[in-house]
Amino acid sequence: MHTRRRGQSGSDKPVTDEPPEWSDVDAEDIESRVVELAEQGYEPSQIGMKLRDEGVTGTPIPDVKLATGKKVTEILDEHDAGSELPEDLYNLMERAVRLREHMEEHPLDHQNKRALQNTESKVRRLVSYYRGDELDEDFKYSYDVAVELLE
Repeated sequence: MHTRRRGQSGSDKPVTDEPPEWSDVDAEDIESRVVELAEQGYEPSQIGMKLRDEGVTGTPIPDVKLATGKKVTEILDEHDAGSELPEDLYNLMERAVRLREHMEEHPLDHQNKRALQNTESKVRRLVSYYRGDELDEDFKYSYDVAVELLE
């Protein structure tokens, strides 16, 4: 987005409509494990990796959506265990706050000044995307608002 490099192409997920036979865990068990991990403080992407690696009762879950029919964030919203901010916006705000604090200590660090500008630009773009659905209509990003939300 903010560089002259091309994007990285990753591997594609296999096209399939049903979970593999070796992963035959009940959907309710998966949902309860997702809520349990969220209460322990894991974010949705971390929950997916934990289920992939550790699984439920020892059986790995390669894809939560195939196994339950719902995404991890949908499961968390149903059980009121989701966070108030979307994960990508939260992570970008966290990075912007860290960069701003660094810039206060090192005002001549021009490379990180540029990184802060790019990160805050991404935050504003995401805020306009989420405004109305995930965020209030009158939400505006600022450093003070980000610090308050991240506490």
